[in-house]
Amino acid sequence: MREIAEVIVDVPVLQTNIPFEFKIPKELKADIEIGMRVIVPFGRGSRHVQGFITAIKEEAEFQGKLKEIIEIMDLSPVLNSEMIELGEWIARESYSFRIMVYQSMLPAVLRARYEKVVRMIEAEKDASLLELFEGNESMDWETVEAKNLSAEMLKLRKENKVELEYIVEDNVTKKTKKIIKRAMSIDELEMAKEKINSRAHRQRQLIERLIKLDENEVVDLKRLRTEDELSTAVVQRGENEGWCEIQEVEVYRNPYEASKYEQTEKLVLNKEQKKAYEKITESVAEKEDKVFLLEGVTGSGKTEVYMQSIADVLVQGEGALVLVPEIALTPQMVHRFKGRFGEQVAVLHSGLSDGEKYDEWRKIENNEAKVVVGARSSVFAPLDKIGLIVIDEEHENSYKQSESPRYHARDVAIKRAKYHNCPVLLGSATPSLESRARADKGVYQLLKLKERVHNRPMPPVEIVDMREEMRSGNTSIFSELLQDALKDRLAKGEQSVLMLNRRGYSSFFMCRDCGFVLDCPNCDISQTLHRDSQSMKCHYCGHQEAIPTACPVCKSKRIRYVGTGTQKVEEELKELLAEARIIRMDVDTTSRKGAHERLLDRFGNHEADILLGTQMIAKGLDFPKVTFVGVLNADTSLNLPDFRAAENTFQLLTQVSGRAGRGSIEGEVVVQSHNPQHYAIQYAKDHDYESFYQREMTYRHLSDYSPYYYLTSIRVSHENELIAAKRIQQLKEFIKPCLSKQAIILGPTPAMIARTHNKYHYQLLIKYKHEPRLNECLHAVLLNTQKEQAQGLMIRIDPEPNQFL
Repeated sequence: MREIAEVIVDVPVLQTNIPFEFKIPKELKADIEIGMRVIVPFGRGSRHVQGFITAIKEEAEFQGKLKEIIEIMDLSPVLNSEMIELGEWIARESYSFRIMVYQSMLPAVLRARYEKVVRMIEAEKDASLLELFEGNESMDWETVEAKNLSAEMLKLRKENKVELEYIVEDNVTKKTKKIIKRAMSIDELEMAKEKINSRAHRQRQLIERLIKLDENEVVDLKRLRTEDELSTAVVQRGENEGWCEIQEVEVYRNPYEASKYEQTEKLVLNKEQKKAYEKITESVAEKEDKVFLLEGVTGSGKTEVYMQSIADVLVQGEGALVLVPEIALTPQMVHRFKGRFGEQVAVLHSGLSDGEKYDEWRKIENNEAKVVVGARSSVFAPLDKIGLIVIDEEHENSYKQSESPRYHARDVAIKRAKYHNCPVLLGSATPSLESRARADKGVYQLLKLKERVHNRPMPPVEIVDMREEMRSGNTSIFSELLQDALKDRLAKGEQSVLMLNRRGYSSFFMCRDCGFVLDCPNCDISQTLHRDSQSMKCHYCGHQEAIPTACPVCKSKRIRYVGTGTQKVEEELKELLAEARIIRMDVDTTSRKGAHERLLDRFGNHEADILLGTQMIAKGLDFPKVTFVGVLNADTSLNLPDFRAAENTFQLLTQVSGRAGRGSIEGEVVVQSHNPQHYAIQYAKDHDYESFYQREMTYRHLSDYSPYYYLTSIRVSHENELIAAKRIQQLKEFIKPCLSKQAIILGPTPAMIARTHNKYHYQLLIKYKHEPRLNECLHAVLLNTQKEQAQGLMIRIDPEPNQFL
C-alpha cells in the first residue's frame, strides 16, 4: 500500500537532509511518484512549502499524527531515481542540503516562488485590526514592508492575532502557438467558396489557402498573417463558418531558430587522434566506467575526437553529455556540434532565457535530444541512457561551483558514469595537476595528442620585459615589439587578438596630494572606473557611484586613475592605430542577450582587425585569419595569494597563445611581463607542459598542497568582526579532536579581502590525506549552526576550494 511519502522540504531557515513523512491523500495514491514536486503543510499555522518526494512506503516511523500532502505540482517526476541518489551523495560530499542540490538540478522555472502573506486569525478580529488591514482578510508582505508595518505584524503574531502564510507559486510556463487546419473536405470548401460574396476577397483567399492543405496538414496562424496577409478576424470568421479549425499547440522555444548550420562530415583522423579514438570507443563498447585524460596541445583536434566518439555512442542508441566551461561555450562550439549532429543537440548555458533553458531541458527529458552541450550545471541533464561524458578544458576553475551546493562537475560526471557504466573523457592542453597526477598513478588513463593537425607548428612566443621598456623611455601600455606586430598584421590584412586580465577603465582612483583611494563602502577593496557608464563600480558587491571630480578628503582636484582596464586599452589602441577596427569583449560589452555571438560573428566575418578582451577570449575561439596574439599583463594572476597562481597563469598563457596560427598562415605571440623569468611564463613560452608539471609538483610536495593533500576550507562571516573571529576559533577547537596528527590546520586568519557585502570574513584551511571522522564532524558543524545563520552568521564549508580571496 502507498500510504506514506518521504519529502525533502524547502525551508530556508531550518534546512535539513532528513526527509519528513507525510500522509498520501486517498485521491493522490494512484498518481503520486518518487521524484515529483509536492506542496506540503509545514510548521505552525497554514504555512505551505514545496518539497521533493524521495521515497514512498507503507508505514510511518513517526509515532504522532501526520499531516497530509496538499497538492502534486507535476504530472510526472522531475527527478528520476538516479538524481535522487545523486543529490543525496552530493549533499554528503559537499556539505550542502539536499533541497538545494535538487533545486540546482532543475531549470529555474521549476523552482517554486513563495509569496508571503499576513492573515488575520478569525477569532481575534477586532475593529483596530480591521482598520489596519483596511477591511481585507490579509495583506501581502510587500505591502507590509511598503507601509513600514513589519515590527507591528511581528508583535501581532506573538499575540496570536495574525498568522504568516506562505503561498507556493509554480513558475512553469509553456510556449504555445496557434495553428489552422482544414475542417471541411475540398469539395465542401469549393461549395462554400461559391456562396461567398465576390467582394469578400480575403475570405475567398482563405478558402483557397485551405484547399491547398493536405488532410492532416496545418499552417501557423502567424504565417497566414505575415505571408498571406490574412487577418485574425478573417481566420476567426472561417472557424465560425466551419471552414477551418484553430488549435493552440505547445512548442519549444528555440534559441538557435535564426541560425543556419551547415552539415559537416567527420574528418580523417591522424595517427594520434585515431589511437585515442579507438581507446575511447573500445571502452564505450565494453560499457566500462573508465576515466580518460586526453592531453592535447592547442589545435591538436581534440574536438574532432570528441565528436567521432559521440557519433559511435549515438549509433548504439545512447546519449552523450559534453561539458564546456561557460567562458568557452562560444557560438563556434555550438556550430560545430549542431553542424555534425543537427537537431539531436540541446544546448544549456547562462545566455539562454529561463524559458529557453526549460524547453531545452524538456527536449532532453523527452528523449528528443541525445547530445547535450552545456556549462557546469548541464552535468545534471536528464539523459536517460548515457554512453559517454566529455569534459572539455577540464582544468577550468569554473567547473567548481562557488556557491552552495559546492560540487565539482568532474566528480559528479564520474559518479554518473559509474551509474550508466560509461567512460568519462577529460580533455585539455594543460590538465589540472590533480587530474594529471591521477593519470600518472593509473587512476585515469592518459591519452596524448602532441602535434597540431596537419602538422602545423606551434606559434613562437616572445617575452617582453616591461621594466626594460620603461627604462628605454616607452611609457605606453604597448611594448615596441607588440606595436610593430599589430601594425604588420594590419598592413597584411590579418587579424590580431589582445588579452588583458581586467575589465573597466582603470584599476582605482587615487588623490595625488593626500593619497586617498576610493574604496567600496561595503567591501575592503577599491572601486574600478568605468568610462562607458561614467561611474565607479565595485566588482564584488555591485555598489556603484558617480566618478568624483575632487578628492572627498582634501578636496584636491589632482586626481589620478591608476592601472589599466579594457576600456582604457581600447582608447589607447585607437590613438595608436587610428585605421584599425576594434571589437572589445568583456563582461560589460557582452551582458546583453546575444551580444557574445554578434561580436564574434563580426570578428569572424573580418569586420574588425583586433579583438580585445579579458579571459573570455582565451578559450574556444578558432579564427584562421588570427596570426598574432598579444598578452598585455601576464603577471595579473601570478601575483595572487593562491597556491595555484603559477598553474593558473601557465594555463591561461598557453590557452591564449593557442589562438594564433590555427589556419594556414603561421602565428606569433607576444607576452608582456614585469616578471619575465618566472618559470610559469618561461614554460608557457616553450609550450612545455611536462616541465611545468614536474616543477610545480615538486613545489606542491614541499608545501603540502594538492594533489598531495586534500583541502577543505571553512569561512565564517558576520557584520561584527569580533563575532566572526570568535566563532571561527570555536569551530577550530571543535574540529581539532576529530583530526589525526597528520592533518594540518592553517588559521584562523582574516580572508584576503577581509570585508565584502558589509560582512567580515575569517577562514580556516584543513590539509589532510585520510581523515575518516572529518566528514561527520563537518556535517555536525553544518547542522549545529542553523540557528546562528538565521541571526546573520554565515558559515561556509568548501571541499577542495579553488578560491582563496
